[in-house]
Amino acid sequence: MNTILNVIWLILAGIWLWIGYMLAGLLMCVLIVTIPWGIASFRIANYSLWPFGREVVSNPRSGVLSFLGNVVWVLLAGWWLALEHLITGVIMCLTIIGIPLGIANFKLIPVSLAPLGKEIVESK
Repeated sequence: MNTILNVIWLILAGIWLWIGYMLAGLLMCVLIVTIPWGIASFRIANYSLWPFGREVVSNPRSGVLSFLGNVVWVLLAGWWLALEHLITGVIMCLTIIGIPLGIANFKLIPVSLAPLGKEIVESK
């Protein structure tokens, strides 16, 4: 079932979300100081391309620097990526078949706002 949902996701939303995260990652890597945010953006881009069967968990070793980094991320790129997920999720929820995809978009909003201190793992 995860594969079917991932293929539908890829066609309807995954490509566009992936492009958004890749653009944010490239923008962050152009500025040398923000390369860690670019790497986080690339990691989330892969997750947003194929999200079903995986989940985001907090890294218990992350600390204050992750929090401060997430504040910078929200200001630079997180807010428009979260807005992208919100708009895509609302559009997906307009159809009954798209509701699971819309819910998946809403679940991606927190990680799009605060990617540092998170890990992507396989679902159990």
